[in-house]
Amino acid sequence: MKSSPHDAGADRKRKRASRHDSNDSAKQPTLQSLFAGQQKPHVNGAPTSPTSKRPKPDIPQPCTPPKHSKVLATREMYTFSSRSPIANGNGVIDLTNGSPPTSPQARRVNGAVKSRTGINSHTGAKKLVVKNLKTNTQWDSKAYLEKIWGQLDEALATIFKDRHDGVSKEDLYRGVENVCRQGGASTLFSRLEKRCKDHVNRDMRVPLCEKGSEDSIAILKGVLGEWSRWKEQMVTIRAIFFFLDRSYLLPSSKPTLSEFTPQLFREVVFNDQVLKDPTIEGACALVAADRTQSLGFNQELFKQAVDMFHELSTYTATFEPRFLALTQDYIATLSDEMIVEKSVPGYVALADQTIAKEMARCENFALDTSTRRDLLALLEDHLIQLKDTDLTEYEALASMLDNNATADVKALYALLARRRLGSQLKDAFEKWVNETGTGIIFADPADDMIVHLLSLKRRMDFTWQTCFDRNEQLGHALRESFAVFMNKTKKSDATWGTDNSKVGEMIAKYVDQLLRGGMKAIPEVLTARRASSITGPRPVVTSSGQPLEEDNEDADVDEDEEINIQLDQVLDLFRFVQGKAVFEGFYKKDLARRLLMGRSASADAERSMLARLKTECGSGFTQNLEQMFKDIELGREEMQSYKDRLGDRIGYEKGVDINVNVLSAAAWPTYPDIPVAVPPNIKRAIDDFELHYKSKHSGRKLDWKHALAHCQMRASFGKGSKELVVSSFQAIVLVLFNGLSYDEHLTYEYIMTQTGLPEQEITRTLQSLACAKLRPLTKHPRGRNISPTDTFTVNSLFEHPKYRVKINQVQLKETKEENKETHIRVAEDRNFECQAAIVRIMKSRKIIGHQELVAEVIKATVSRGVLGVGDIKRNVDRLIEKDYMEREEGGQGRYSYIA
Repeated sequence: MKSSPHDAGADRKRKRASRHDSNDSAKQPTLQSLFAGQQKPHVNGAPTSPTSKRPKPDIPQPCTPPKHSKVLATREMYTFSSRSPIANGNGVIDLTNGSPPTSPQARRVNGAVKSRTGINSHTGAKKLVVKNLKTNTQWDSKAYLEKIWGQLDEALATIFKDRHDGVSKEDLYRGVENVCRQGGASTLFSRLEKRCKDHVNRDMRVPLCEKGSEDSIAILKGVLGEWSRWKEQMVTIRAIFFFLDRSYLLPSSKPTLSEFTPQLFREVVFNDQVLKDPTIEGACALVAADRTQSLGFNQELFKQAVDMFHELSTYTATFEPRFLALTQDYIATLSDEMIVEKSVPGYVALADQTIAKEMARCENFALDTSTRRDLLALLEDHLIQLKDTDLTEYEALASMLDNNATADVKALYALLARRRLGSQLKDAFEKWVNETGTGIIFADPADDMIVHLLSLKRRMDFTWQTCFDRNEQLGHALRESFAVFMNKTKKSDATWGTDNSKVGEMIAKYVDQLLRGGMKAIPEVLTARRASSITGPRPVVTSSGQPLEEDNEDADVDEDEEINIQLDQVLDLFRFVQGKAVFEGFYKKDLARRLLMGRSASADAERSMLARLKTECGSGFTQNLEQMFKDIELGREEMQSYKDRLGDRIGYEKGVDINVNVLSAAAWPTYPDIPVAVPPNIKRAIDDFELHYKSKHSGRKLDWKHALAHCQMRASFGKGSKELVVSSFQAIVLVLFNGLSYDEHLTYEYIMTQTGLPEQEITRTLQSLACAKLRPLTKHPRGRNISPTDTFTVNSLFEHPKYRVKINQVQLKETKEENKETHIRVAEDRNFECQAAIVRIMKSRKIIGHQELVAEVIKATVSRGVLGVGDIKRNVDRLIEKDYMEREEGGQGRYSYIA
């Protein structure tokens, strides 16, 4: 290296340094030897690969150099020889030719080079070029690959023998990593793949194929055992070849070791023709054993088989189709046998058990969702869809409904509802309700008709709500069937030869029974606070919408609330009745008795029923009924006015205390005038009231109905005095015995002559006084029937625990004559209504055909009670005779209106 011309001293020093460096050139390290010396020796003398990780040395103390390296001063590390000239005079120092030149350590300051001897501003910046720093090693990667594979092959042989001794997984992992880093990953995987295939084929498939003559379950056990063994072996292999798996297989298109494990076993073992079918059949045989409840079912073995099918990705392609095919054969045979051998309830129960068991197996053994879906569809097809005709036949459903088998009906509907076939029960259900209801309304006697109808309605409502899950079509069928059978009519002795609806009459009488008797009149099977023996427990909702507890027999239920519940239930039946004129006629007659006799249990209940009828039928239906209530109120006001007037009279002596109800003849039922000889004191009181009434209301006429009157009278018997509540006819008869001793007899003829009553009325009255449970009179001779030769005396032995005694009153009992009269009157009214409807239709249409006229008349009179087609034709003929209409000549059954 040339020295600067202006620095001779520095040149001499540089020469001495050069000579010193030339003498110690062997000791002075170069950059190449420096970097090469930093490589650490391989542990335990083993050769080290260029890419292998070196073990970390012990961390030295701060500022303490490592023991194995030499600390070099800066001037020793970077020295420059004078023999190294500047290449081509470009200011580039070549560090590759010999030792670097010796010079003082320089430091660049503000673009100039500052040395120990001073600043040389003429030399300028120098460019350092470093060449050939990489050490040329003699490493053989192929030899290293072979060495590592030898160790891996020996380890694989040990693993395949299910042994783990003498294998250092960490060293093997290091070897695999080094081979992969040197580019030998592809070769390493190829050798591993071939080695595993040979092992699976030779050590697993071949021994399993030798057992091909065994049964399918034994082969399945063998395959599962080898599969479990293969998975355990691959766990160890994956740990050793983990670096190969992550660095080479994962980024490439080759299968990872996790994918390689089931893939190799599937291709070599499972897909073998000798092993595949028996393995699948073995799993299906386990299911068959479970279905037949045999002892051959191994739950754990079947679960392992299903898991293996999932892990090998052969579940959908192999096991599922075979499983469903065998299940279809089993279910088809089972369903055909069950439907023949068992009743419908038994079949339904077994079908539910079968479906539940099959679905539970899918859930417990993790069968695929597709299997669960297809299996359920298969079960429903064979157990329900293909057997719907047998399940919905009338005899089966009728038997369950007759026996009130609610649980069986509910199970049947639930089974059919799986395929939305519940509505197919409509025909059988409607037929059963129709036949059952028809039997009730035409039963003889018909006294308990309404109780049975209400019980039937409650049962069917309960069945529809709980068993049929409020199915809309079945609900329509229930309502339609009630509307049909409740309006069936036939001319019989019960309706006195008319075609009136018996149901309307019986509903009116049942309402009368409720309103007269209150809560005591409610039958036990219909009470809201007890579970009915007919319907079983069901929730009952009060009129306020609150549920009542039926199971608690001691629960306190308000009487008014109980009566309202019963009235609501009766009104449900009333809605189905088309001939409401029959109900109106009997209800009006019974209401008049209750109001006149004061026999209503609750005035609020009476008003509540009237409000219900008005809402249901309109104000025109209840107009007369409302007038009856108004007459009773006006009668009370009139009596108060009469009594006030009597009190104002000077010298008035109070006699008989009478109470008179003035009724509007148009609103109340018509009552016959029965002749009777009224006692003189009562006659005077009646005449006095009539004089008072006519003085206030001129031009009105009063007709006295003594048959509807009742009175209270005091009587003395041998065992004490009593206050008797009797009818007016009974009182007139009892007055004849005033002043007579107990042994004095009055003949039948004498009583009839003195009272002036007709024979029919006197017989009925004497029978109530001498032949009933309470007998203030004694009949001679004793008997239940009254004859003209009988005589009567006062019963000296008459007694009763109460002072005030109600004697059986004939006014409260309907006679056959009254019943017949009501039916005939209703039938006549229906004919008049039919004729009025025909006239209205003809007046609006002028000309109309016969069939169309009949249809219009039925539509117009349906709310009051429809007549038969023959009766309508007879009314048409009557109107033709009265010149309201005429037949058109050549009109082919057409009528024209005559204005």
